[in-house]
Amino acid sequence: MRSCRHPRSARLLKPAEFAALRGRSRRIGSGHFAAEVLATGRTGCRLGQAVSRRVSKRAVDRNRIKRVVRESYRRQRAALGPFDIVLIAHPSAAAQTNAVLRADLARLWQKLAALKAPAPAGTMPG
Repeated sequence: MRSCRHPRSARLLKPAEFAALRGRSRRIGSGHFAAEVLATGRTGCRLGQAVSRRVSKRAVDRNRIKRVVRESYRRQRAALGPFDIVLIAHPSAAAQTNAVLRADLARLWQKLAALKAPAPAGTMPG
């Protein structure tokens, strides 16, 4: 179960980290989510979530969506490249069941896993 943890180092925490993705990132979508993705030089993947009041006025619905995203991300984190990801929920996500959200996230993770991170800049072939 150790590989399914969600450590602090696997999260985007500061507003500046979220803002760094705006304008410089690539956007990948699925039915109920959009992901802004930026390749980094880090060894692992980091996730930030944006589930606003536009998605649902009820906090219980927003928290359920965030919980499903975290659970899905924990399971897929090792397969993802060195990216910073901001996952944005669409308003349609609030009306879906957890199973539908998990299936949609699985498709999104597959798209992200297929992305190739750029080779690090340097003078030596590697």
